[in-house]
Parts: sequence; C-alpha cells; structure tokens
Amino acid sequence: MPPPLTRRDFLRRSGMGMAALGLADLQAAKPHFAPKAKRVIHFFLNGGPSHVDTFDPKPALKLYEGKQVPSHRITERKTGAAFPSPFKFQRYGQSGIEVSELFEKTAAHIDDIAVIRSMQAQVPNHEPSLMLMNCGDSIQARPSMGAWLTYGLGSANENLPGFIAMCPGGMPIKSAENWQSAFLPGAFQGTYVDSKHEAVDRLIENIRSPHADTSVQLRQLDLLRRINAAHRAERSDPRLEARIQSFELAFRMQIEAADAFDVSKEPQHIRELYGEGVHARQTLIARRLLERGVRMVQLWHGAGQPWDNHDNIETNHRKLAAQIDQPIAALLHDLKQRGMLEDTLVIWGGEFGRTPTVELAGGKSKLGRDHNHYGFSVWMAGGGIKGGTVHGSTDEFGFAAQDNPTSVHDLHATILHLMGLNHEELTYRYAGRDFRLTDVYGEVIRPIVA
Repeated sequence: MPPPLTRRDFLRRSGMGMAALGLADLQAAKPHFAPKAKRVIHFFLNGGPSHVDTFDPKPALKLYEGKQVPSHRITERKTGAAFPSPFKFQRYGQSGIEVSELFEKTAAHIDDIAVIRSMQAQVPNHEPSLMLMNCGDSIQARPSMGAWLTYGLGSANENLPGFIAMCPGGMPIKSAENWQSAFLPGAFQGTYVDSKHEAVDRLIENIRSPHADTSVQLRQLDLLRRINAAHRAERSDPRLEARIQSFELAFRMQIEAADAFDVSKEPQHIRELYGEGVHARQTLIARRLLERGVRMVQLWHGAGQPWDNHDNIETNHRKLAAQIDQPIAALLHDLKQRGMLEDTLVIWGGEFGRTPTVELAGGKSKLGRDHNHYGFSVWMAGGGIKGGTVHGSTDEFGFAAQDNPTSVHDLHATILHLMGLNHEELTYRYAGRDFRLTDVYGEVIRPIVA
C-alpha cells in the first residue's frame, strides 16, 4: 500500500506545478541572518591563472632568476629555476595594492576589492580542483555552490533559472559537473548557456517550439500536467517534480529570457563601456540576469581550460586577460552606478595558481608555468566585502601560502555568510547524514568582511 499523503505531498501535487515551485522556497533554509549580498557573479578563469603574474607580485623571483628557489615544492611536471613575471606591477587606489598590468582596468577598482593571496587547493590536477572549488569536494559528486545557494535562498524570479553558467564555445573540463545539483533536487542545477551565440534561440537550446505557438504549448503543458498528476498520484519522486518544474520554467522563460539576453536593448554608451567580444557580451548579459532576480551567474572563460598556460605564458596570459579586463572593470563600475555593487558579490579566480618556477620539457624551458595548488590568489568585491584589503600571503617566491592559509572551505563559508547563510546550518539529509557545502570544515574569513 502506498503511504498516506503528507501535507507537503498534497501541496506538491496541487495545481499546475506552481505549488511545487512555491514549496521549493518554503523548504529552503531562509537566510539565517540579514544578508550583505543578494546575488553572486563568479568569473571563473578555468585552467588556473598565474597569481605571480596577476595579483601577487614577487620581486624575489628576479633576484633568483636562473637559480633554484630555496622553497621549491614537488610539482606535477618538472620545473626549473625561478621565472620572474614578465609583467609590470604597480600600486593602485588609496589602498596602494599592487596589481599586474594584465588587469590595469580592473585595478582601478582595487579599493572595492579584497585580494586573498593565501588560497590553497588539495592537489595539482584540474578535475579534482575544479570539483573542490565549485562543489566543495575533490573526490565525491557533491552539489555545486550555485545549487546550494538556490536551495538555500530560492530565486527572486520564477520565470528564470536561479543559477546560470555561461561558457563560450563549449564546456569546461568536467562539464556540467561544475554546476551540478547532485543529490539536491534537480531544480537547483545550473542552467548552461553557450554564450558564443547571439541569437536567443542558439543561446538557450529549445527556448522556442518549432511546432507550436504559445496557446498550443499552454494546452500541451496542461495535458502533460494532468498525465503527470495521474502518474505521481501514488508516489513522491523529487526527480519527477524537478522534470515537471523544468517544463514549466522553460515555457515561462520564452518571453523573459529573450528579453534578458538581448543586449541590444542596452544604451550604446553601456555597450561601449563593456567593450567588444563574447566576454563583454556575456558579462553584460550577466548584469541583466542579476537585475532580474537570478541568484548566481558563473562566467567561464571558455571551453576546456584556456588559462592552462604551460608554455609561452607571457603571450597567452596577455591575450586572455585582454579579453576580460575591460568587461570586469565595466561590471564593477556599472553595478556601482546602479547601486547594485553593495549587495552583489563579485568573485574572480580559477581552480589553482601556477608555479613561480619555469616548466621544463626535455630539460628545456617552455617559458610557462606548471599547476600550483600550494598557494594562489582569489579576489572578491561588493556585497559585504571590505574593499582595499589583502588577506594572507604566499612565501617570498609565491610557491606556498604562508600567512593565514585559506582553504576553499573557508572561501565557501565566507560566500555563504555574505549571503546570510550559516555554512554549518545549511544542510541537506542524504544517505543517512546531513551534508553541507563545506563538509565538516571552513571558517568565515572575518578580516575581509565589512
């Protein structure tokens, strides 16, 4: 015999799935305290940007050029002597924080930015480090940070997904696992958008039906609702609920998504502020999505791992940084002039950093850097961040975190805290235990919280 219906099941099975959407919010762990941020935008430089070439200057590398550094660590590939940064650093803003010429436009906003120079990952490999940075665990399949945020806070717009991941040209390494919902209900998984396309029909797959207009689709959806209602009458399956919600969300998105992704509706001076190219466009789209209530937007640099520069790092990093420096600076300026920066958390970083020593191939220099999980940089701005601050440091060469080592769990705990969530209380029971984004670790990085 099927178990009797609970009040929750009854609500879940009532109406055209809309009760389920409301129930998702009812079940969510509402903010545990007043949030400093309401939304998140995460610039993910997949592949691993070099911290010693961007936000962590190391003049000692010049002194040791051509020599082994005293603090050499075991690396994934063979590396040799100290490799000084080919980029110039200078101080910016009232805080005087040093930033590389690669991000000189972003650096103009350094007084709104907190740079964490003592981040640590667990291993020097892309796949586990991507899972750690995005999902809080480098081994097991776990819900992504965006899934946890939408589970905890819901979305402020029922006509758009709460969590969107944009990556031009394809997917990063580990593909959709980076924004997975795992054991959380499927409704909280990130929605992937290939932002290389400009037409909304290409940006969002199946956004419009080629066979039916809106009135016909509505009738089809109503029929589907009645069939699903009969199917679930004697069962409670969150996977079915997630599927029903996805159908209904897709229908509601047809009008609102087309508007949100259309940057031609922005004034000319705003489009010029962000610049040309796919990264400018996807950053401007992200701002439009955040304005419309999307909880989290992740902006990946491109398919695969473009920042994985094992050779010729000067040319490759310069090219990549040129693609996003202006859009990032424009976003910070644009959010500030709209009064949105104070409650929008902006995050920048990759899955790890790169070695301060040069990578070798066959004993010869490739003028690039290997992976470095011992110490690297991430920065945050806006939404409750104490701008113009630097937290922690690496050793004098940039090999390993030295002062205030900061784990990814600490970073996640801080992000949740700024969003009004206690990372120890945001849990989901699965397989007999209560899981959380930070597992059993993590402390809020108090010195960077305003």
